[in-house]
Amino acid sequence: MEFRDYVRVTRKHWRSIVAIVLLAVVGAGLYSLLSKPTYTATTSIFLSVASVNTAGDLNSGSAYAANQVKSFARVATAPIVLQPVIDSLGLKTTPDELAKKVTATVPVNTATIDVSVVDGDAQQSVRIANAVGHQLVTTVKELSPPSSNGAQTVAATIISPAETPLRPTTPRTALNIALGLAVGLLLGVGQAILRDVLNTRVRSEQDIATVTDRAIIGTITMAPPRKKGVLAVEAEKNTPRAEAYKRLRTNLQFLGLEEGHRAIVVTSTVPGEGKTTTAINVALSMATAGERVLLIDADLRRPRVASHFGLEAGAGLTSILIGRATLDDVIQTHGPSGLDVLASGPIPPNPSELLGFTGMANLLSEATHLYDVVIIDTPPLLPVTDAAVLAHITSGALVVVGSRVVRRAELGAALESLERVDTRVLGLVLNMIQKEDEDHYGYGYSHKYETLAPSESIVTKGVAPVAPLPARGIAADRAAGEWA
Repeated sequence: MEFRDYVRVTRKHWRSIVAIVLLAVVGAGLYSLLSKPTYTATTSIFLSVASVNTAGDLNSGSAYAANQVKSFARVATAPIVLQPVIDSLGLKTTPDELAKKVTATVPVNTATIDVSVVDGDAQQSVRIANAVGHQLVTTVKELSPPSSNGAQTVAATIISPAETPLRPTTPRTALNIALGLAVGLLLGVGQAILRDVLNTRVRSEQDIATVTDRAIIGTITMAPPRKKGVLAVEAEKNTPRAEAYKRLRTNLQFLGLEEGHRAIVVTSTVPGEGKTTTAINVALSMATAGERVLLIDADLRRPRVASHFGLEAGAGLTSILIGRATLDDVIQTHGPSGLDVLASGPIPPNPSELLGFTGMANLLSEATHLYDVVIIDTPPLLPVTDAAVLAHITSGALVVVGSRVVRRAELGAALESLERVDTRVLGLVLNMIQKEDEDHYGYGYSHKYETLAPSESIVTKGVAPVAPLPARGIAADRAAGEWA
């Protein structure tokens, strides 16, 4: 991962990171608050040559003191020292328990032993430290071998008696909170990175790039909760989503599709990625730009195009495929945009077989000669083969990728299914980008446009307006009041 990836992960999961940091800091604070304070008293003992008669005695005594200082430090926590201390102070404990409170250390390159005692009572720690120091002096005298003349070779002297500590040794509140902050940051960032690595759902263009090198020709944000984003081109004019569909329309125009054979299948990998909404809004954006567009609902499993427009779904594509109607009979027109819609018709028991008949190929051939563009909404690729069957006989497939809906492995399998039938993938559309991901795609700019006067409308500024297609079939009958 690069530095910007860490920044992206941190921004994405900042709430959980902050929560973990706060929890760690609060935990450290509570630990410090609830911990019983302890006090440390220290006494220092110096080991030296007790009596020297000759230079040899001096050398042997000094060498002995230097070599044995670590051994005497261990003696400070042994029962030979601690049991007399317990007896003299009347402590209700054992040498082993008392040894847990006593620490003897030897500063580097010295013959000094520092004996520290930790206790919950400051005065008690002083008493025990001084008692251990005095007993260690006695024990050193007992354990040191005499010199050649019978005198003591090494003597222990208390050079710094223990004093009453003014502040508790623990808890160290500031240090604990600092450690809690550091640990919280490590855990918070670590869990964020781990979640990002283990989460295989597609959320960004970088995620798609790890699966395929297919071009991403559009990115669409999540629809507002109230408007539901069904007809974003009309209901959300001059918004980032509406502009995104217009950019997608423009990108489709630069794909080099053969004139008169522009039939585009819109599909997805799994349900819930917004393919139908994308198909509808792409068709609307093309129709409002003056193109003759036919939108076909070929999702014969869960048809929804007609319900989005409020059109009749009882007659449509399947009616033509089984020979009970012609294209002109069942086309309906969405009045505001002039978009022609071919609903699904009755749901058949064998959608894949019906779509694979030559009748579907003949229908598409007829439609592509009547319209500039034919947009076909199809089922997802992984559950059924309908989309792959249709994509093989059209200009290609536009694959909608739902952000945080589809997994990388699923997307790879879907694209592979199209490649197996030698289908052209026109591009991918990253759909339903959520608010927290918008900054990554640069949606922060404002969409404010100057309102043109009626006489300055875009279609009248030197460009002849395109007359909408007359309603045909069912739409014409409804307009004439002859169809109920």
